[in-house]
This record gives sequence, structure tokens and C-alpha cells, in this order.
Amino acid sequence: MKVYDEKHLKNIVLLGAPKSGKTLLAEDMLFEAGITHRRGTIEGKNTVSDYHEIEQERGNSIFATVLHTEWRDYKINIIDTPGFDDFVGEMISAIRVADTCVLVINAQHGVEVGTELIWKYVDEFNKPVIFAINQADHPKADFDSALDSLRKTFGKAVTQMQYPVNQGDGFDSIIDLLKMVMYKFPAEGGKPQKLPIPENEKEKANQLHNELVEKAAENDEKLMEKYFEKGTLDEDEMREGLKQGMIHHDVFPVFVMSAKKNMGSGRMMGFIDNVAPSPREAKPEITTDGKEIPYDPTKPAALFVFKSHLEPNLGKLSFFKVISGEVTSNSELINSQTGATEKFHQLFIMDGKTRNPVDKLVAGDIGATLKLKDTFTNQTLHAKGFDVTIQPIVYPEPRIRTAIVAQSKGDDEKIGEVLQKIHQEDPTLEVGYSRELKQLIISGQGEMHLAVCKWFLEQMYKLHVEYKTPRISYRETIRKPATAMYRHKKQSGGAGQFGEVHLKVEPYYEGMPEPAEYSVRGKEFIDLEWGGKLAFYNCIVGGVIDARFIPSILKGVMEKMEEGPITGSYVRDVRVCVYDGKMHPVDSNDISFKIAGMMAFKEAFMNAEPTLLEPIYDIEVMVPEEIMGDVMGDLQTRRSMIMGIDSKGNFQVVKARTPLAELDRYSTTLRSLSQGRASFTQKFAEYVQVPFELQQKLAKQTQEAELV
Repeated sequence: MKVYDEKHLKNIVLLGAPKSGKTLLAEDMLFEAGITHRRGTIEGKNTVSDYHEIEQERGNSIFATVLHTEWRDYKINIIDTPGFDDFVGEMISAIRVADTCVLVINAQHGVEVGTELIWKYVDEFNKPVIFAINQADHPKADFDSALDSLRKTFGKAVTQMQYPVNQGDGFDSIIDLLKMVMYKFPAEGGKPQKLPIPENEKEKANQLHNELVEKAAENDEKLMEKYFEKGTLDEDEMREGLKQGMIHHDVFPVFVMSAKKNMGSGRMMGFIDNVAPSPREAKPEITTDGKEIPYDPTKPAALFVFKSHLEPNLGKLSFFKVISGEVTSNSELINSQTGATEKFHQLFIMDGKTRNPVDKLVAGDIGATLKLKDTFTNQTLHAKGFDVTIQPIVYPEPRIRTAIVAQSKGDDEKIGEVLQKIHQEDPTLEVGYSRELKQLIISGQGEMHLAVCKWFLEQMYKLHVEYKTPRISYRETIRKPATAMYRHKKQSGGAGQFGEVHLKVEPYYEGMPEPAEYSVRGKEFIDLEWGGKLAFYNCIVGGVIDARFIPSILKGVMEKMEEGPITGSYVRDVRVCVYDGKMHPVDSNDISFKIAGMMAFKEAFMNAEPTLLEPIYDIEVMVPEEIMGDVMGDLQTRRSMIMGIDSKGNFQVVKARTPLAELDRYSTTLRSLSQGRASFTQKFAEYVQVPFELQQKLAKQTQEAELV
């Protein structure tokens, strides 16, 4: 296979809301370039990108799939991504290594919630954007309305390159405003005729062409001067102006097509070849220490692994972008994070599951290799002596969690090992055993995300599991001061045990005054690993408790704080003053004072109006206005406090504070309420007191569980 230099490479990512047509557009692009000889369909389960069994089973993309075309002396690397934001990790990784984002818009709906969510990441990475208004052949297609929604949402940078003729059932023609021709397609799609623009369309086309010329001229002072001199620009000059505008996010070209009928994709591919920036023209990569790494094949080799995938009977496939230098099939590179040396035995250009062997890949290109032992997603490999670490991708926080239990008890350890492997492939799926909750917890982006994880465990690893509602990480604290004493005395022949502790507990808050009633001999402020603080004061006078036993009392208090008296939850934000006690010259020891401290703390805590705290999350729900009432009503049933409502484009953003206990399966409910048109994010805010009735209920449940 031909090796392309960094000037003749184009890396694009296909993005879009669910059912916008990304996968069929990828099929068109491969077919048009002759990479494939037939176009697959979703219904036929034979598309190049959705080749995984679970994708075919579910009828939608789950993984980002790497493909390529060779089109008019350029190589276009294509990454087809999922539309559902449950799989946002796949989407973000693909955006990161692409040089241009093609955002596919459904001509029926225009900008959707999914579009807005995707844009957040496109804008964050500041990548050039092309809009492809797809499904112009649909009976309800409305190109003008879709274009208007783009302009309302993304502003004046939205730049019309084409418009359809006969959209809807009769769609067969596109007027191109750059080339000023009409493309008329045969009924079965494919290569169009180039025809003059019809008389009845000339006035509209000329007006839009002039607007396009002005837009191209705006992005370069020299082009603006030429425009003022000549009153127009030629096609090459316009291309240069549009390219500069794309690089600086001042131009978002808009194309129209029908991927289903293979109409319009070839023209967009030509534009990608001629106008979309190459890696050499794109922004350089940034290292963790802030240095820029340009895509230069003459420099030492460095590559960034953006995706890993375990294939049955094949092993681990690692997908990477060459950032600098070149990589060959016998390269040895060093992992900057682990220090491990990795040897490349094979290099591939991927088309779905098809591996096309190559001997060399240069800076800017995207490829894959097999069986890297110690390298995973988000890591950098570099040549010896060229010590660089590319800034890793920051993935979003999980939005849903569940406890996972093996149906066969002997599988517990193996499930943990497999989940760690899945996490290495997909960093947005987090896994860990909660010592507090005594549950193995997995956290992901949504119900579908967790369902796919379960499918892999059961189908690929033959491990059968159940998902259970996870326990809530409650906290316990107190609302008033209280004192208590406890004497631990034990005599059973030989040396006995004796320790007596008197202590006072108080609610702790930052800046509280020192205890006036005691003489403070020492104090310690402990940041608890589960949040909040313990302020521990030694107020012993007269040596009634030897100083060497004070740490044992603290240890006893800390142990009880790990299992609070109400529900067994962690205790936080308490001040403890040890002010009196007794000891025995023979029988007092560390264990005696540890037990005495623990039991005195427990009694004082229960006398200090103990209260239960629950985690509260800030959530933002992006929702179409027409269903906002349903969403608001559902939030209110979840004990939510509505904090405000903002407008964003065509959508409303509802901001609320909701207890974590009420967010179980919220993503499923929201998807059902909105038919998949709404989405939400959540972030921990604070702990607040639970309602008294709920505290009683939870305390009773804990007591009943202890009796079982």
C-alpha cells in the first residue's frame, strides 16, 4: 500500500446524533473510492464499520471504527463514531486524533440534543468542522429549516456550500455554490452528471455564491485585497480562504447529501481533499510539559494510543496516531508512562475488521498494531532519547453506577480482573470495590454503556453476572454537644485490662473557637479520606491518663468513625475532647484505652442528636422545550430542588440539585420521557441532612439487617 506523506493525509471523524446516518455515509465514502464494491446496510448487518456482533444485534454503533479511503492522490482516514452519548469515550478519543470533524445533521430534525452534546467536545478540542445535512431524500426533509437551526446554534461561521433541488422523495440534484454547477444523480445514486444551473435557480445560486466569496475573502487579508480589486475570487483562492477560516473556527462549511442513496458524498470527499487541513496544517500536539510537537516526519518517532480493543482469537488491537517521525514494522518504542519497551511486529491500516498490512506509517497517519504488552489507551510511545508524553485525554465523569454480583461465587475474582481489562480499553467505565458499601461497583455513562459491559462479560468471557442497585454512601454527624464516659475493665487471670475515658463530642466547623472549659494540651486535625474532618483534642490534666495512651484513644475513635452508630456509614465533622479518665498501674494498656475511647465516643455520639447526611448532586438536563414540563415533573418526584433554567440554542437546560439515592436509573427514565432527545450530566455537590422520616427508615433497615 502506498505511503502518504503528512501533506496528503486527511483525518476526519464522522459525528452525529443517533440515526443521523454516519455509518451509511462511511459506506458511501469507501464505495466511491473503490475500497469496497458494494454498499452495506444497517438492516443487512453488513456495513464495514458496524461489524461487531453486538452492534449488529443492537442496530447501532457502539465503537469508534477506523476506516480509510484513497481519493485523488489523498488518503482520508475516517473514524465512524457512535451517536449515543453513553459511548462518549469512543467519540472523544476519535475527535482527539482527527484533524477535521464531519458533523452529520438529520435533514428532518436539524440540530438535536445529541448535536449539542457532541459540539461541546468539538469546541473543546477546537477542531475544524464540516456540517453534512443528510437524508435530503426523506419525505420530511427540510434543508432550509436544518440550515437555520445550525445558524441559530453555531452562528455566522455556518457557511452554505450547497443546497438541494427536489428534496424529499424526488431528491436527485444538488447545486454547488463553490463550483457553480448542478450535480444530477441517477436514480440509484453514484456518479452524477455535471450540468449548468437551471435558469429558475440562477438568481438564488448567484446570490449565495457571492456570499460564499465574501466569506472566503474575510479570512485572509491578501484575499480581501484581491476581492476588492476584482470583485470576486477564483475557485483556488476561495478554497484557500475557506481553509484558513476552517482552521480558525470562522468557517463551518455545510454540504447536503443522501447517504442512503449515495448522493453527494463524493463531492464532500473532494472538498476534504482540497480544503480540509492536513496534519501538517493542523494545530500541533501538546506534551504534558506544555511543548508543541508538530507533525514532522524528520523528527524522532512518537505516537499516541487513542483506542484499544480486545478481539476474540486475535488479542489486543492498539490504534494510534503517529505524532512525529515514522513507525515501521520493526520499530522499538518506549512507553513514556511505564518505561516499558514495546516492539512492533506488524502495522495495519484498518477498514473495520479488515487489516491491511503496511511497512511504514509517517507523522499524521493513523494505524493499528497487535499485542502491545504494556501499553493501553491514552498512553504515549516514543523513540529512545526522545522523551515526550502527549497530553492525555480527560474523559467525563460517570453518570450512572451499579453494583455487580457474580451468579457463581467462584467467579468474583475473575470478574474483577476482566472488568479491569475492560476499563483499560474504555477509561469511561470505572470499576472498584467499595470497602464502605461492601460492593463491587462499576460506573459508566448510561444504561446502554453498562448493558454492553454485561454483554461482554457474558458473551466473550462466559461470566454471568447480576446488576443490583448500589448502596448509597451516606455520612453520619451530630447536631449538638454531648459527653460520655466508658470504663473498660477485664480480669481473666494474669494481667487484666483497664482503661477509663471521659470525652466530649461537638459538631465541627471551620473556624470554631477553642474549647473554653478545658486546658488544651495537644490537638490534631485529621482530613478524613471519606470527606470532612475530625478535630481531636487532648485536654488531660494531672496525668490521669498517660500521654502514651492518647494515640490509642484516637485509634478507637477513628475505628468507630468508620462505622457510625446509625447506619454503619462513615462519620465526619466532629470535634472530640478527651478531658478525664483513669488508668491502672498494672492493667492499663493500649487495647484497653482503644476500647474505652471507642465505646465512649459511641455513647456520646448517640447523645448528641446524631443525624444522617446524604450525597447531593448538581445535575443539568438538556431538553427540548416541548417536553420540559414532563422532565421537571419527574425531577420533583425525585426530591430535586430546581436551581434555574437556561436557554441554549433550541433547548432548555434545567439545573437542579438531586439526592444520589433518587438518581438510580435516571438515564433510562429520561431517555423514555424524551424519546432519546434529552441528556444530562451530574457532579457531586455536597452532603446534606436527610429528612427525619427517611433517617428513621434507614436506621430501621440497618438494625433489621444486623439481626439477620
